[in-house]
Amino acid sequence: MTSEPARTIGLAGTGRIGTAHAETLRTLPGVGSVLVADADPERARAAAAKLGVEFVPDVDALFAADLDGLVITTATDSHPELITRAVDLGIPVFCEKPVAADIAGTLAVLDHIGASRVPVQIGFQRRFDAGYRAARAAVAAGELGWLHTVRATTLDPAPPPAEYIPRSGGIFRDCGVHDFDIIRWVTGREVVRVYATGANRGAEIFAAAGDVDTAAAVLTLDDGTLATVSLTRYNGAGYDVRLEALGSRANAIVGLDERAPLRSVEPGYPAAAAPAYPGFMERFRAAYTEELATFLAVLRGEIDNPCTPADALAAFYIAEACERSRAAHRPVAVAEVVR
Repeated sequence: MTSEPARTIGLAGTGRIGTAHAETLRTLPGVGSVLVADADPERARAAAAKLGVEFVPDVDALFAADLDGLVITTATDSHPELITRAVDLGIPVFCEKPVAADIAGTLAVLDHIGASRVPVQIGFQRRFDAGYRAARAAVAAGELGWLHTVRATTLDPAPPPAEYIPRSGGIFRDCGVHDFDIIRWVTGREVVRVYATGANRGAEIFAAAGDVDTAAAVLTLDDGTLATVSLTRYNGAGYDVRLEALGSRANAIVGLDERAPLRSVEPGYPAAAAPAYPGFMERFRAAYTEELATFLAVLRGEIDNPCTPADALAAFYIAEACERSRAAHRPVAVAEVVR
């Protein structure tokens, strides 16, 4: 029996998530070397030195390095070119969401890679979290009965940097898209209609960018189940990401652990045993590792791609419908934004 060859994995983009992914990749079985590049070569050089991985000066050098796989964690506007270039060269891709900055760009990528067998896995890490997986399994097994309500929250403790807001795509596309994807994945249903609203009570940067700092949406699924999504950039208690799947017989709650930033004011109820999660990296560290390990299994041909660009497009359509609903102050059918 011959052993699998060690793989060479390239990583483009050495910001916070890229550096974390590079650190994870170098520890995974089957990875022989990790090569990193960035639009800022000095940032990539510093990350490589810190992590003990290999620095290359730019993405052209990365593509010239005989890669077995490419991880993309660059700015969104570079995703389409990097994805299509890698696929054209036969290099399997893992790309952080989104595929592109808008629906037209996403459709262009899907059209370009549609006939290819080269896998492109999109980074929706909640699909690899143990809690969300358990909820999905409970729903699929019928343990909850029929679902009547799904509640999802993504509550950030503080806003991202001000310069990020104008190019974020807005709270529904940037933040809520994770909730839209996981609602589809956990329930196995499609969203057919949305009604969304938003508010600005924080910094002026959001309103100046045509965005909101807090938002809510009611989603109607194709079987009549109602889902609510609550989003904010200002949850001072800590990073709070949860999902509640409520059924006619039982429920499944994701994210309700000793670090959930929830404080009961009921007399005699104990205080939280541990500090709240400060951010997404801490909350989803294990999921990010499992996600990249899965990508290695995908590029080896051992399993099917668990999160395709088509999945990302479906979540993006819901986000687009929510943004249109917020702007027009009316319910919007997802079919209105599908192209």
